[in-house]
Amino acid sequence: MITAAALAALAAACAIGAWRFTAARWTFRAPRLAIALWQSLGVAWGLASTGALLAFAVMPYDRGVIQGLVAFAAGEAPHERWDLLHALAMIAGLTMLAVLVVVLLAAGVQTLRARRRHRMLLTLIAREEPRIPGVRVLDHPGAAAYCVPGLRSHVVVSSGTLELLSEDELTAVLAHESAHVRERHDLVLLPFGALRRALPFSKVARDAQSQVELLVEMAADDRARRYCSPRRLATALLRFGTAGAVPAPQGMLGAAHSQVMARVDRLIKPTPELSRSRRYGLVALSVTLATSAPFLWALPF
Repeated sequence: MITAAALAALAAACAIGAWRFTAARWTFRAPRLAIALWQSLGVAWGLASTGALLAFAVMPYDRGVIQGLVAFAAGEAPHERWDLLHALAMIAGLTMLAVLVVVLLAAGVQTLRARRRHRMLLTLIAREEPRIPGVRVLDHPGAAAYCVPGLRSHVVVSSGTLELLSEDELTAVLAHESAHVRERHDLVLLPFGALRRALPFSKVARDAQSQVELLVEMAADDRARRYCSPRRLATALLRFGTAGAVPAPQGMLGAAHSQVMARVDRLIKPTPELSRSRRYGLVALSVTLATSAPFLWALPF
């Protein structure tokens, strides 16, 4: 009963924390730390929510979640009477866990298929540009710049982008897209998109996905700033915004984002970084959240 109560309390704390976290503004000052905290919240909530149900279901075995599930699967007799409430909790917990896993796998498969089709399409319609080696160019008048993540990653721009941006601005945009590829931001976004599908009516899930999408763009902006002027990147983003940039295809990461002005303000008027003590505290909180639910699952009581 202690494990079930602890997991239920952890799930509730994660849900409340995620709700409060969507309104936080310190995240713009440390997007990578904020992304790590969002990931920890998601993992902790998923394992705690399913674990609370399963812990109650296997309570008659008096062995904890993992050992209780093993005993249940092996057909062992429980130490106490296993009634209807325990059976319903087992069904609900296994169903919820299966839904989360299946939705995540389905989202991953769908994304991989979309990227494979797009890579095949690029081999037919994209061309190389001698002055920007390694970048695929699409003959399209609209402004577009995006990356195709994966083992065979590509950075793609349109001919309209080449006409729209100066050389320095183009360098800034390419650095931004390369950051997405290098840091595999597609893998960061995948579970949040899957959670949104699993909970389509949840405002918290919707806001969490939107928040992480913006933080990923800010993290890429930070990495791009190592190779270009922040003002050049901000100017390029404004040009994309005023030109009505073409959204990135499904499964890709593009320069165009719905909250361009938040990124531009951050680039032009940088705020002080978080203090070292606060950074360490956030890292400790992320690690604690990520490990707490697995630890509770492993408890033998």
